[in-house]
Amino acid sequence: MTIPATVFFIGLFALIQVPLTVRVGYRRVQTNIQFLDGGDQTLLRRMRAHANYTENVPIVLLAMAGAELAQAPQWLLLAGGIGLLVGRLMHAAILVLKGWGLPRAVGMILTFLPMLAFGGWCVARAFR
Repeated sequence: MTIPATVFFIGLFALIQVPLTVRVGYRRVQTNIQFLDGGDQTLLRRMRAHANYTENVPIVLLAMAGAELAQAPQWLLLAGGIGLLVGRLMHAAILVLKGWGLPRAVGMILTFLPMLAFGGWCVARAFR
């Protein structure tokens, strides 16, 4: 059985991970801070945007793969994937630019909704 929706979103999120990682490294070169954040707020915000992305995206993609294998409808997979995409972009952008704000909270909500939907689908379909 194939999981094309999940494979598409895995590829997309892997591509997004690259600039988040590069921005942290670039700031480290600019500031000569090799470990932790050295008190640099720009570096700290970039690190947290990268870390939060890395903490949340993989579990949603795993749950999405499980949901797709458990025959979740295409609309759910696409809606969840797009919601996660918009949420992660909002969260990272506001975190890097301002550090906090309503779009950051909305970004987290748009991350949690697919996590709940895909996780719930997997639990509901586990023993059918």
